[in-house]
Amino acid sequence: MAKQLNSAVQVKKPVPNKDAPLKEDIRLLGRLLGDVLREQEGDSVFEVVETIRQTAVRFRRESDPQAGADLDKLLKKLTRDQTNSVVRAFSYFSHLANIAEDQHHNRRRRAHLLAGSAAQAGSVAHALSKLDDAGVSGATVRSFLKDALISPVLTAHPTEVQRKSILDAEREIARLLADRDRPLTAKELRDNTELLRGRIATLWQTRMLRYTKLTVADEIENALSYYRITFLRELPALYDDIEGEIATQFPTRARQAGAELAPFVQMGSWIGGDRDGNPNVNASTMQHALTRQSTTIFDFYLEEVHALGAELSVSTLMVSVNQELLALAESSPDTSDHRSDEPYRRALIGIYARLASTARELGATNILRQEVGAAAHYATPQEFTRELQIVEDSLRAHHGSALIKPRLATLKRASEIFAFHLASLDMRQSSDVHERVLTELFAQAQVEGAYDKLSEEQKIELLLAELAKPRLLYSPYIDYSDETVSELSILRAAGEMRQRYGTRSIRNYIISHTETVSDLLEVLLLQQETGLLRPDTGKGKASASGAPDVMVIPLFETIPDLRRAAAIMEQFMALPPVARVIARQGQLQEVMLGYSDSNKDGGFLTSNWELYKAEIQLVRVFDRASVKLRLFHGRGGTVGRGGGPSYQAILAQPPGTVNGQIRLTEQGEIIASKFSNPEIGRRNLELLVAATLEASLMPHNADSKQTKKLGEFEQLMDGLSERAYQSYRNLVYETPGFTDYFFAATPIAEIAELNIGSRPASRKATRRIEDLRAIPWGFSWGQCRLLLPGWYGFGSAIESWLEEGKDSKLRTQKLATLRAMYKEWPFFATLLSNMDMVLSKTDLAVASRYAGLVTDRKLRNSIFKRIVDEHERTSSILSAITGAKDRLSGNPLLARSIKNRFAYLDPLNHLQVELIKRHRSVTAAGRTTEERVKRGIHLSINGIAAGLRNTG
Repeated sequence: MAKQLNSAVQVKKPVPNKDAPLKEDIRLLGRLLGDVLREQEGDSVFEVVETIRQTAVRFRRESDPQAGADLDKLLKKLTRDQTNSVVRAFSYFSHLANIAEDQHHNRRRRAHLLAGSAAQAGSVAHALSKLDDAGVSGATVRSFLKDALISPVLTAHPTEVQRKSILDAEREIARLLADRDRPLTAKELRDNTELLRGRIATLWQTRMLRYTKLTVADEIENALSYYRITFLRELPALYDDIEGEIATQFPTRARQAGAELAPFVQMGSWIGGDRDGNPNVNASTMQHALTRQSTTIFDFYLEEVHALGAELSVSTLMVSVNQELLALAESSPDTSDHRSDEPYRRALIGIYARLASTARELGATNILRQEVGAAAHYATPQEFTRELQIVEDSLRAHHGSALIKPRLATLKRASEIFAFHLASLDMRQSSDVHERVLTELFAQAQVEGAYDKLSEEQKIELLLAELAKPRLLYSPYIDYSDETVSELSILRAAGEMRQRYGTRSIRNYIISHTETVSDLLEVLLLQQETGLLRPDTGKGKASASGAPDVMVIPLFETIPDLRRAAAIMEQFMALPPVARVIARQGQLQEVMLGYSDSNKDGGFLTSNWELYKAEIQLVRVFDRASVKLRLFHGRGGTVGRGGGPSYQAILAQPPGTVNGQIRLTEQGEIIASKFSNPEIGRRNLELLVAATLEASLMPHNADSKQTKKLGEFEQLMDGLSERAYQSYRNLVYETPGFTDYFFAATPIAEIAELNIGSRPASRKATRRIEDLRAIPWGFSWGQCRLLLPGWYGFGSAIESWLEEGKDSKLRTQKLATLRAMYKEWPFFATLLSNMDMVLSKTDLAVASRYAGLVTDRKLRNSIFKRIVDEHERTSSILSAITGAKDRLSGNPLLARSIKNRFAYLDPLNHLQVELIKRHRSVTAAGRTTEERVKRGIHLSINGIAAGLRNTG
């Protein structure tokens, strides 16, 4: 017995495999997809797909060269119909694997919370705990949030390869998969499995691609679907969570009635207002965008008010109510005797009627549930919020506090966040368009015959003179070009929409390609011409209406633009009329920084470093001018376009650059990745808030030694950046034939044919890389599995610096410096972390297949060898700095995810290459490619994008 007991004591309890549920979900979804494939396409197609899957797994996981040859042979033997079925099968597997991974992230987070573990990094609770430990008070946090603004801005760009129909089906699969985590009876489990099978069959029978060009109206509807799924409910709920966390962390500042947080997280949108390079955006698309946005939020309000009325069956025979609530009930069009003792219901029926009237006033045409009677519309969203507050106050005063949280609190919070416009619609246009419009206006008004030929100093002098004059350049009796008419009509429409939907509906005007002070003054003058900017009185006073101006925001994009940014803003803000405008804006000015174009222009390392330096310089300039800086980060999905984890990116910003004010773009397929699942969407919103709190309020008390070391790091980065810049520019812009290589070795031409966006892939009808948009540039490199914009130039820069002098001892010292930078400097650590992720998704073997599409063998060998050599240098240097031999050693979950899914992604890449070969050989011969071949290419683009997840 003693021996048995001793033996039992020595037996170790097996460590549970945390990823086992994920593997089980992927196996389940894969099996159901196989069942659907066999049923829909037959056993022969199923066997082909299964053979390819097993061969690809062997090739990927066992590095079996024979498996690679077998895979090539299998793919080349496929008929056209089989090819498309195989592409669809592997594409849908990528989509299903994404759903399983998202569900697993939710599962692990819930398990963490249920275990009562310490707050996770990235949570508001964790951020508040850190602030408390650092001596930041609850009063400071509340005061900070009162004036803060955190704004995710949804944008439409030609990387969103998913149709809304596909997204809807995938959301239902996610819901059914989540249901399996709760205890189910055997019958419930069978029913769930059958429903999953049905949804996967729906996916299989649904067209994955659009066969007509996506319109701006389509993009608007796609974006609005995420509000219904996530933002309308999860954003108000997040505010409640933050209130609770503040009360828990700082109990002496527990929330009191009427002391709710200000709406510091607000949504923004470019969809319908961004006309830079998009001829399909005009005044009517802006109006359509705001009408649809307004209709969406009114649909939500009406449904919630109706449901609230059904729930609040409170009778005055049981409890008393406030006089204000009684007055609200008496003003209601509801006069039914059945509800004479139910003032809350009568009041809410009146609120519903006023909402319905307001919705019609603002363009809604389909109120699903008719109101009881007519009522006056709300003049402002604040009137609506005020009436909800009356309902809340009465409940709270008469033992009804428990009735507030289930629905009323969320509804009132939503009214504060979304008002009647849902999201602020930004306007954006290129500076060269503004110059052309003003050149015509000046010429027609006989003020200046060749404005565009003036020097910068002459332009500034003329623009300031015109801003000081009360008369307009425009005349209704003169015929202007279509471009001028369109631009002026857009600005006039913006003024009308601000009056209809509120000043928050349109409050930002972004100028692409800002290169000079005159680029900013031109937009101020155009706003004055159209009534958006009040004439300068010279006293800095607001008009009687008190309406804020539409802020003019520069977008600095290229490397030279970033280097000039601080000087431009210093000169601009020093101009007296501009200073008065900024005073009316509350001594606040926004600056937008472009990640995509700066990367395409100067490469990964230089882009990141110039952005960092520009931010530091802008902080200094704004401090001297006593103006608060708000940075708008134009980030994309890929690391090469500023992508990567938002939480780490915000924390890596230079001190003083966040300060409670931050806007950032959410683009393309990243919107679906972050916000198509409500729980994941809530988590991503929380990450933004937590990071902003930490970056803004955590003390930055660096001593002189730390300051000196940081100065040395920055000085070193300057030199490394210049080396990386030369390496990148030499390859992309100075190597003869590189453009031909790029267009042949990536599917850029095929991507341009996809109906995945309303905007063209290139700004001009050329093959110049300078004219190509940064989005399809990065997207193309992702498709061929090189992801070159996320790492090229880093290895050469570091290696050339390490090898200077050929002194091994000095090399060791330099490497130690780089390791210290990695450990002690968040900017450099985040840079390397993002690059590590990109390199983990890079595959030279697959990329070599795409290089084979380049018919010029000498050009192909020359350029691909340079890319391979740089990849090896970069990987080796990264490992030497971080000390990690394997990629993603610090993120094992992502490492396993990539390892598991890439075996299923490889066949898509190989098939894409074969299909592109067929397509290009046919077109080269002057014939038209068979539709099934083009469809196969486009299907493979969809699948690869889904598999890589952040390629846009």
